[in-house]
Amino acid sequence: MTKAVQKITLSPSRDIPFDKLVLSQSNVRRIKAGVSVEELAEDIARRGLLQSLSVRPVLADDGTQTGKFEIPAGGRRFQALSLLVKQKRLTKTTPIPCIVRDAASSILAEDDSLAENLQRVALHPLDQFRAFVALRDKGQSDAEIAAAFFVTPQVVKQRLKLGSVAPALLEIYAEDGMTLEQLMAFTVNPDHARQVQVWDVIDSSWNKEPFQIRRMLTETSVRASDRRAVFVGVEAYEAAGGTMLLDLFQGDDGGWLEDPALLDRLVADKLQAEAEKVAVEGWKWIEVALDLPYGYNHGLRSLSGNPAPMTDEEGAAHAKLLAEYRALEDEYAGQDEFPDEIDTRLGELEVAMEKLEARPLIFDAEEIGRAGAFVTLDRYGALAVYRGYVRSEDEPVEEAAVQDGTDPAVAGQGDDRGLADGHGSAAHGGTVIMSGGQPIGADLPEDEDDGALKPLPERLVMELTAHRTLALREAIGRSPDVALTLLLLKLVTDTFRTSGASGSCLEASVRQVYMSAQASDLKDSVVAKLVDERHAEWEADLPLGDDAALWDYLEVLDQGSRLALLAHCLSFGVNALHEKVNPYGAGISAGGLTRRMAHADLVARAVDLDMVEAGWEPTVDTYLNRVPKARILDAVREAKGEGTAQLLDHLKKGEMASEAERLLKGSGWLPEVLRRNDLVALDGEDCAEGQGTDVEVADSVSEADLPAFLMDDLPAQGASMLAAE
Repeated sequence: MTKAVQKITLSPSRDIPFDKLVLSQSNVRRIKAGVSVEELAEDIARRGLLQSLSVRPVLADDGTQTGKFEIPAGGRRFQALSLLVKQKRLTKTTPIPCIVRDAASSILAEDDSLAENLQRVALHPLDQFRAFVALRDKGQSDAEIAAAFFVTPQVVKQRLKLGSVAPALLEIYAEDGMTLEQLMAFTVNPDHARQVQVWDVIDSSWNKEPFQIRRMLTETSVRASDRRAVFVGVEAYEAAGGTMLLDLFQGDDGGWLEDPALLDRLVADKLQAEAEKVAVEGWKWIEVALDLPYGYNHGLRSLSGNPAPMTDEEGAAHAKLLAEYRALEDEYAGQDEFPDEIDTRLGELEVAMEKLEARPLIFDAEEIGRAGAFVTLDRYGALAVYRGYVRSEDEPVEEAAVQDGTDPAVAGQGDDRGLADGHGSAAHGGTVIMSGGQPIGADLPEDEDDGALKPLPERLVMELTAHRTLALREAIGRSPDVALTLLLLKLVTDTFRTSGASGSCLEASVRQVYMSAQASDLKDSVVAKLVDERHAEWEADLPLGDDAALWDYLEVLDQGSRLALLAHCLSFGVNALHEKVNPYGAGISAGGLTRRMAHADLVARAVDLDMVEAGWEPTVDTYLNRVPKARILDAVREAKGEGTAQLLDHLKKGEMASEAERLLKGSGWLPEVLRRNDLVALDGEDCAEGQGTDVEVADSVSEADLPAFLMDDLPAQGASMLAAE
């Protein structure tokens, strides 16, 4: 016998006057959430009531209907209607569409209220995006769409920006194959093919974080905060045809410039234009460079100029600022400290006065004719012009020297720094503008397939030893005893190992060594600043313009100051550079280079040099991206153990270098050329003594050693399990 299917009877609908409706105490919603009642009222006024109210008859004590209806489901809609009635935009007797539940129904009023709020499903962001696109295609603006749905225009722009994502990735997102944050990260680059390529790469990777997606999509671009972009200006870049990548979903510092080649050309053109302006001043030469290396003014005489006088307006402004500054100081002279607002004002006055006091220098016209200037960028992207440098071949010479041909410039033996061979371009009044200096960056070494350790690239060794040379200079400059020993060693060597006669009874000099190969960060390093500061302090005290005055000054110096000055001067002669060996006699020989390195290690030991304390650390730019993968793994293995190194060996070169930089930070690891031989020997002895006891500990992997892409997915017990293995 077939069982009869129970028929479903739906509650009837009818229009009920607004003044016959009341809120039910059975409504489960107590806390405000979502769209406000005011916004909902405006939406009802614009679109009408899209969803009927669910009501039940209100019964009297005897069970009869009172003619009123309570609302267990639809309370917020009723409140919005009430607001419209209060605003007299709706009459009290307006019929309201309602679904009327039978008063004798077994379904409780609370049940209706709970079901209506729980069984609704929020709109998927992709559906919202498609709806916004449909509205825009039908003629509505972003502002109109935003106003209609009570969101900001920025939200509409963000949702519409999802249209720049490849359709294949949208489908993956629709099927919950990626998160909304990941999808939004893809909008930074509108290239669909590149988006799909990036997703294919990270889909099987541990690291699927949005920041990784953005990094991969913008790795060939330049940030708008880059000093080159700051110097040129994003507007000028776009006017020249450059395109931008923007991220609407998070702060991007102005976005990314997609055409680095165009940016570099604009930077070169603008620097050239600025150099043309400086050339009007009458300089003999101007060198233009994006970066000036440390020691760029080596061997050049710096002109002494006089500060330009203030104009009447500037003098009056300075006097006014000074008067206010002194008045505030006198007013609060008896207090232990200034109030915050007074201290702030004093600081503002100091900055304003310093700006007026920083006068441009006026140089002698005759000196300008033989001197030059450097035009470059500072680290913040502002134009920097360094004026007044005279090369040795441009120095005035005695007439007799010119006549007998001993002047090197006349004889054609002077280094004209790129002028005599025709390089450079003529500018105002014969000024020659040069574009040169040291090349930015270096060719990366080819990665080998066999994993064997090959010698470090020669230029990298030269750059690393330049770091060590500068650190040695700084250390010797504050170590008079070591400097004196070094000088005595030089003198004794010259006295007892002389290879030829000398034209003087005694020759001892310091020849400042220019570091031709150096990393771009050397000039901003800690030791460079220490050397420059110490040099500036001595230079401010020494009477350099008159030999007799200088002699008198040195004669009356106390012994400690004499030794300190000796140490400082001697430090500039330190040469611990690895240089190319020339087998044909010019330059340094293989034996000479070996002796130099051994000598440098003796000095490093004497001053207790520590390159870690000197500020050097292995980063992607300074080392890791300059060596093959085998070298990167070897560094991690030495610092963190074999277990940590094995976690990186499957990565690509760029990712491996980035992870290695994080793991090596603070470890104190140094490449061979920066290590001291005596400390290396001690480390070897310690390892030998600890063999069989510490090896297992060294190879264990702590949670901090794990690569970033493993950290997020590591279970709570994962790190301890790895260490146990």
